[in-house]
Amino acid sequence: MSIVLNQLTVKLNDQLVAECPPLTIEPGQHTIISGLNGSGKSVLAAVLAGDGKVLAGQREISGRTGWVSVTQQQRIIEAERRKDDADILDVVPVPSSAREVILRGLPQPDKSQQALAELADLLGIAELLDREFLALSTGETRKVILTRELLLQPDWLVLDEPYDGLDVETVARFSAYLQTLAGRCTVIMVVNRVSEIPVWAGRLLFMQNYRVAWQVEAQPLNDEALTPLNQILHIQHNVKALPGRDSDCHAPLRSDPDAPLVNLIDGRVAWGDNVVFEHLNWTIRPGEHWQVTGPNGSGKTCLLTLITGDNPLCYSNNLNVFGYQRGSGESIWDIKQHLGIVSNSLHLQYRVNCSVADVVCSGFYDSIGLYKTPTDRQRMLCGEWLSAVGLDHEAKTPFQSLSFGDQRLLLIVRAMVKHPSLLILDEPCNGLDEVNRTKVLAMLELLAREGGTTLLYVNHHSEDKIPSIHRCLNMSDYR
Repeated sequence: MSIVLNQLTVKLNDQLVAECPPLTIEPGQHTIISGLNGSGKSVLAAVLAGDGKVLAGQREISGRTGWVSVTQQQRIIEAERRKDDADILDVVPVPSSAREVILRGLPQPDKSQQALAELADLLGIAELLDREFLALSTGETRKVILTRELLLQPDWLVLDEPYDGLDVETVARFSAYLQTLAGRCTVIMVVNRVSEIPVWAGRLLFMQNYRVAWQVEAQPLNDEALTPLNQILHIQHNVKALPGRDSDCHAPLRSDPDAPLVNLIDGRVAWGDNVVFEHLNWTIRPGEHWQVTGPNGSGKTCLLTLITGDNPLCYSNNLNVFGYQRGSGESIWDIKQHLGIVSNSLHLQYRVNCSVADVVCSGFYDSIGLYKTPTDRQRMLCGEWLSAVGLDHEAKTPFQSLSFGDQRLLLIVRAMVKHPSLLILDEPCNGLDEVNRTKVLAMLELLAREGGTTLLYVNHHSEDKIPSIHRCLNMSDYR
């Protein structure tokens, strides 16, 4: 029993046909896939999981395969949304619960209940099982999909950045569980962070241009074995200045520049009997940068969507944003003209296939896709931002053709392009390799130091620090 790829060409979607490197993985040969953004890590993982249509060559996979990835997460969410489209149904649709999504497709769902209970406790989703799947946060959704794939009891478990979106406590528990699981199935894992490479894995593949550039086989995969990888990834990027502002599209001046950007009094979010948070009093003043912390489900993303206006409960709270009392007749554009946003939700929603350059320019207009003609200066600034992150050569490339990491990098640039009054960063570094993560954090620090943009930062990784952020809101205090 093994996985064999030989002279393989696979069509993964309408935008991507990939030629895969020859590769054989034997049972018990736990394999880590690393590389820079756009190198083909996720493509190789998808192919090893059995995804895509074989156009040429050979792919042999003996045994059951479990697969967890952003691509799979998007497919499940979109399938649930289509199910909820009442316009094409004769009956009122009933939303799927997390439990139903987990058990759907299992050969013996009734016999999986005990195992489900144990995994739900491990991943911290026991209280979520009977909640609507589409109402869960991105991190909670990832936990649901992990649970489902583990219940399949696969022979091969393919994990593409499995820790992205998970809180610190869950990462620790799941890492320990993976080590015990490694005795029963073969783990294949894509990682961007060297710190997340498990020492019990015995093989590291480093990808470049959709090829295995080099590999290391060692037991354990300790610091000494990973020396070549560290030498490549620990490259410092000296970002000394950011591109300038655009005079036509920027956050408008406020009558009182010292007034709070956001003021929430006795904030509360609840869905039925489930109280996400309550009794939250919080003020964000210009130049006071904040980090928001807390475990999955503590309400971090809910809080951010109150500010952006993407959560209808913003109207039932005593919330003032940029001088507008929510529910007083203001439009969503009155709010978003002051904002730049990066989030997992936005990334999932940005499904249009305009060019890389147009994605950046869409940040001037707060739109998903570009529907206005940019000015010459906006095009010039777009080119400067793309150069700053090393994507200027991709300016005419369709957005959907990029890797997940390069898409994320582009959406970060889109959020910064107008130097917004408030930049909301909801786990912005998900999917970024070590090099791009260092670069992005340096750019965010520069933006914070400029003084015109206030940062609001949600992040689970302590090493991803932005030095100018000194204030912290812990959502665990308001549950």
